[in-house]
Amino acid sequence: MTDHQPPDDPAPGAQFAASRLPPLQASRSQPADDAAQAAKAEARERRDAEMRGVSSMQEMRESIRTAARALPAIDAVPRVRPMSATAFRTRAREGLPFLIPGAVARWPICALGPEVLRERFGDVHVRARVGDYIGTAFAPDRAMLDTTMREYLDLAAATEGLPPYLGNLELRELNSLCHWPTYFEKMGPPRFWIGPAGTVTPLHSDFDDNIFAQVWGTKRIFLSPPHHDEFLYSREANPVLFGSPFDPESPDFERYPLARQATMIEVIVQPGDMLYVPAGWYHQVRALTFSLSSNRWARGLPYALHR
Repeated sequence: MTDHQPPDDPAPGAQFAASRLPPLQASRSQPADDAAQAAKAEARERRDAEMRGVSSMQEMRESIRTAARALPAIDAVPRVRPMSATAFRTRAREGLPFLIPGAVARWPICALGPEVLRERFGDVHVRARVGDYIGTAFAPDRAMLDTTMREYLDLAAATEGLPPYLGNLELRELNSLCHWPTYFEKMGPPRFWIGPAGTVTPLHSDFDDNIFAQVWGTKRIFLSPPHHDEFLYSREANPVLFGSPFDPESPDFERYPLARQATMIEVIVQPGDMLYVPAGWYHQVRALTFSLSSNRWARGLPYALHR
């Protein structure tokens, strides 16, 4: 949901420590900085592999793609009833996405309305994606704005064209209002996605299992299996994130002719729904109304590889 880019922690005493905003990346780097960044990336990839219990991230990604080639073809996301953690893990091992309608409908935050963001959390510091954050989604840097929740809501309401987006934020102030099931043995912290109709996370693949909760509003999500990356002109952004320039909502087959062969499955998520997105599955997300969503990524071997 992009952009699976776990942010670096801010330095102690950072201005926006309450919301754990990552530091903004410098737009340019010197050769010495490039070498340091490469060493840092290599060390991080080793840690990522160790966390997931694999010898290398590349090997894990290839195993996911290989396993996906044996999956049955689907043209719709199955809808299933709420289930226990054991039943969830059994189903997730099949390697296919599924939707659990109403799974989070009883969360305290679902009983509140969007006005609570202004009334109760208006002073919370946030970082908004601004400008053409779709075209720069997988670039090493992109335009960001540090602001407050209240100021963001005012800006989003006044912006014409692509609205600014609060994406992939760790907002601890909201955590107590969300009661996550223990579907993953180990999970990363909740991430929050807030914005009006028209906010978009472009097509990408996270190589971690993902549970996505739609709290308010409605979103349209397109899904494509991991091995169809060969049709989607994907490029690595980091070891667990691959981005695609193809837009399934406005397909340009002249520019991306192989994309005709990619399977695209559309699903609409409604308030209270939870969607399971298996590791490696490509997905693009668009808000159809003002929305608040939250997701958590697993921190372990993807369920599809447990088979």
